[in-house]
Amino acid sequence: MFEDGGPPPTVTLTLYTDAFIIRGSVVSRQRRVTDILNNADDRFLVLGAVTSDEFGSHGETIRAEFAQINLASVLFAVADTSVETPPELRTPKIPSEALISIPPFKVTGQIHVMPEHSLREALSELTGNFLPVTAAAFWSDKLGEARKTAELVAVNHERAQIMAPHTYVDPWADVRGTSAAAPEAASQEAPWPSADVPPPTEPTGW
Repeated sequence: MFEDGGPPPTVTLTLYTDAFIIRGSVVSRQRRVTDILNNADDRFLVLGAVTSDEFGSHGETIRAEFAQINLASVLFAVADTSVETPPELRTPKIPSEALISIPPFKVTGQIHVMPEHSLREALSELTGNFLPVTAAAFWSDKLGEARKTAELVAVNHERAQIMAPHTYVDPWADVRGTSAAAPEAASQEAPWPSADVPPPTEPTGW
């Protein structure tokens, strides 16, 4: 928190919603993007100097002096500048690699969970409307949004499915394995004709 009695600083944010990328600035005494979102007095933020880009090749760009953004529609937020967490606000936690599915986007990075707990217990104790993901990358194959990176992404907890740890599975692995095994299986079959079946006779009358 800022306690110097001066005017609160302006923080620049990029908000990703279902249909728009919204860039703007918010006046707040909070230092971190997760605190700005979690400690909002209302269910919305009022941003200034706003640019809103619609997804898609024919999407429109809208500029506005101010805009009220419904927080429930925000999938995740990215701070344009990094802020070091003050020592008095730090809670001992351990990072864990995770994949967060927040359709139509995916986010990978490190979530921070309480130590001395199993990962199952740690995930059950994650709280807050927006959760921080550090050393993050995010993208959307469905929308054609290329992979981008950020020091911190704040994801909407109610819209997110968190998988930790995670591995990618090749959906065609079984098909390729079956195809590769087929010639080997065929080579192991008994040659025709077998001992129990008499060979065909030559046709007569030709």
